[in-house]
Amino acid sequence: MKHLFDQARRRAVNLSQTVWSPTATTLRRWALAAVIANVGITVTGVAVRVTQSGLGCPTWPKCTPDSLLPTAHQEISPINMAIEFGNRLLGFVVLAVGLACLVAAMRLLPRRRALVRLAWLQPIGVAAQGLWGGLVVRSALNPVTVSVHFLISIGLIAACLALYARSQEGDAAPERLVHRDIRTLGHALIAAVAVLLVAGVVVTGTGPHSGDEIASRFAFDIETVVRIHADIVFVVVGLTFALLFALHVTDAPGHARRAALTLLVVELAQGVIGYVQYFLAVPAVLVGMHVLGSTLVWICTLRVVFAMRTRGPLDAPAARQDRLDSVTA
Repeated sequence: MKHLFDQARRRAVNLSQTVWSPTATTLRRWALAAVIANVGITVTGVAVRVTQSGLGCPTWPKCTPDSLLPTAHQEISPINMAIEFGNRLLGFVVLAVGLACLVAAMRLLPRRRALVRLAWLQPIGVAAQGLWGGLVVRSALNPVTVSVHFLISIGLIAACLALYARSQEGDAAPERLVHRDIRTLGHALIAAVAVLLVAGVVVTGTGPHSGDEIASRFAFDIETVVRIHADIVFVVVGLTFALLFALHVTDAPGHARRAALTLLVVELAQGVIGYVQYFLAVPAVLVGMHVLGSTLVWICTLRVVFAMRTRGPLDAPAARQDRLDSVTA
């Protein structure tokens, strides 16, 4: 037992050192942890919805009108309450990871303002997400508030991924690694995927799995919004194929071509899940997989665009030490 305690203590000390005395590598790992945490809470949010637990805690910030913690309530299933409260607790995990990124970015030497600004977006975004979550509950899961709740998570994932990408490169002015028109095509792809995500939340807000039987739905025809969503999918896949083709024929850097190929594979897998869930009447498990797939499509899209430019390499360790010596002299 003492051996296990000592081992846990050493790991805790080592973990704290990655925050208080960070390196570019450890900061990058925290940024990756933030990406994973935000994707994770997005997917668990779907679990809340498909289990009809959206109002398992019917008030906010308290779980019930008279208690911050879950307590027995004759009108609410204990399981639904536990699922909703558990998802709220996960928000503190995401906040803790975001704060770790911020402290690490501020403690990194030499300090890089771009990384600090990106790191600030995480605790601010998580706080905004928490407040918006309260509005979701108070609006009885209005589909507009639920949709924005998801889109805020998408924005947070983008901020985390930007921190991850920037922590691997220098601070020089961005330099294109591909032709200007290919870079423009990449930006058009980001816009198309963003529209696709918005269309996806409209479909979600129109279809089943509202999160609670009293929740309202968008007054759209489900067949129409699904068809529009599918049409945008074809546009996104077409743009991705065009981008992949352009990268190959212009002999673009290998990592950019691999990123585009990965994106296409993820999109095709996501399309298969979407069609299967539609024809199987939207089973709950596939809803979760589809939301996970949507976050992966977003991440892979941003990754492709980051791969098509560079800001130069990080300073060599000796150069960093020389700069530190000049600052402290």
